[in-house]
Amino acid sequence: MTNPLLQIVVGSTRPGRVGLPVAQWFEKVAREHGQFDVELVDLAEVDLPVYDEPHHPRLRRYVHEHTKAWSASVDRADAFVLVMPEYNHSFSSGLKNAIDFVFHEWAHKPVGLVSYGGVGAGIRAVQALKPVLLALQMLPVVEAVPIPFVPTLVHGEGDARTFDPPQEIVDGAVAMLDSLAGRIPASRVLRGA
Repeated sequence: MTNPLLQIVVGSTRPGRVGLPVAQWFEKVAREHGQFDVELVDLAEVDLPVYDEPHHPRLRRYVHEHTKAWSASVDRADAFVLVMPEYNHSFSSGLKNAIDFVFHEWAHKPVGLVSYGGVGAGIRAVQALKPVLLALQMLPVVEAVPIPFVPTLVHGEGDARTFDPPQEIVDGAVAMLDSLAGRIPASRVLRGA
């Protein structure tokens, strides 16, 4: 049996975002963890328009190629980590839009949340997102990676920026990955039912 596929989704599309170096760091941790095949999915590159399908996503009657491609991407994943900022006490519109494009493709898959911001570390965004994930029958893990004062942990300029967290954040990422990996067998059973 092959390793399950973990998609790390960069939930911000804003130019200059710190989410990309945070996601790249998490990708490295996930690869070193060794229990997943890992893909980094950048919503800025996916470049979905504002939801434009004529049919409800539950029907899976997609007419646009961008939706079909996004559906195939989400469908092939076994688990997700959403790397997300907090915007105005909630999660980003780009992330919500990407989530809303498909429905069944998310169901019964474990999901971990890496949030970042200032003193609040993106926690309000996480709390706003959880009901959405539950409505999609996703399986959010308890272990989370909240990152406070994220700008102080990002170094360098432009595409060369790196995220350099303290050990406590690294330990939280490993705990999240362990939890995601532990839920894969049950998730596969649920998806096969």
